[in-house]
Amino acid sequence: MIFRGKTIHRVDEVAAWQLCCGCGACAYVCPDEIEMIDTSEYGRRPRFKNNSLGKTALLAMQVCPGIGLERVVKPDDQFGGQQFFDEWGPVLGVWEGHAADSEVRFEGSSGGAATALGLFALERLGMHGVLHVQSRQDVPYLNQTVLSRTRSELLAGAGSRYAPASPCDGLQQIEDAPGPCVFVGKPCDVVALRKAIELRPSLHEKVGLTIAFFCAGTPSTRGTLEMIRQMGIADLSSVISLRYRGRGWPGMATAQHKVNGQVQSAELTYEQSWGDILQKYRQWRCYICPDHVGEFADIAVADAWHCPVGEHQPGRSVIIARTQRGVEFLQRAIEMDVLQAEPVDSDILQACRPGQAESKGTLWGRLVALRTCAIPTPGYCGFDLFHLWLWRLSIGAKVKSILSTFKRIYIKKLFRKRNMASIESAMVLKAGR
Repeated sequence: MIFRGKTIHRVDEVAAWQLCCGCGACAYVCPDEIEMIDTSEYGRRPRFKNNSLGKTALLAMQVCPGIGLERVVKPDDQFGGQQFFDEWGPVLGVWEGHAADSEVRFEGSSGGAATALGLFALERLGMHGVLHVQSRQDVPYLNQTVLSRTRSELLAGAGSRYAPASPCDGLQQIEDAPGPCVFVGKPCDVVALRKAIELRPSLHEKVGLTIAFFCAGTPSTRGTLEMIRQMGIADLSSVISLRYRGRGWPGMATAQHKVNGQVQSAELTYEQSWGDILQKYRQWRCYICPDHVGEFADIAVADAWHCPVGEHQPGRSVIIARTQRGVEFLQRAIEMDVLQAEPVDSDILQACRPGQAESKGTLWGRLVALRTCAIPTPGYCGFDLFHLWLWRLSIGAKVKSILSTFKRIYIKKLFRKRNMASIESAMVLKAGR
């Protein structure tokens, strides 16, 4: 595959150019040849077993969201036509509300909508399971992919995980399931799932619903380790649990650790954990992603940030149906009192995530700067990024989108391909499922 003068044949080269999302789809389609590892600086990355490359490993490039995204749907005039579609992707309906179950709402990062929908699929619709991520029991600051089949299992993974995760490395569990399952992940994870479905018709039959959450980027493991350090915890082995949010809105980042055999808690506010620490460690691929709002999922969920946020108040979610399947699923969940939600005008999205158009417009300028320096960039089809750059950004913002990227190219050394051996030497632990 050619990226502006650079030839990339393998997913380890995608990682070497910092284009990897860490989704794990490559490990799913090539389990005998690829495994996911967790590196402190870069996040989850693929590694070829025994440094070998078999023919099937070439399939990995066909499911990789890091190398590109393609929109195949068309705008819906009902929600503002082309301009609205350029900014937000397909939107068939918008609701605001929260889980009807008070425990689910409390445990969730905002209104518990994603968890409530997963429970609805399990308990009311008879789906087999929900594939999602949760904290690893043996190493709480790392994530693992799990297929939850009960309420308690699903609640164990409720709440945001601002750390590298590879939910697509568990897609075989959906393919092998006796019935349809729900998939919950980042927007890029859902894209990877869609690509994998094109290769595996049997997987398509087992995906009953896809849920994505709004994503501002994935911090590396190093970000979590710095957060723990600023909590005053020096011994990582003493940490027995770690939450980033939830149990109130937006909730506290909370680590439980043992000191002389006694369990103690350390906390940081959302502003301290995400705003001051974690967001500074986001992987580079997130800076050049056109989909932070789950455009490719059946349902996308987000915090209702347009509402006043107080300390530990009950959370609220904004819920978007992006497909007809998503519309029907949400309507049934509301009718059966799983969700307490009301339909709202699409204008609420701008209040929920201000600057969406500007963010996408800035992306066009960033890609121009990267291509000018002959640095590999993803291919995006169906996204009118130039139109947003031209009409939604001020002259100053246009210039900044390009010049600031030149600065990042130098600081992050994006012009240089990373040595995969050095990436692997920074391995924390092999990714668990």
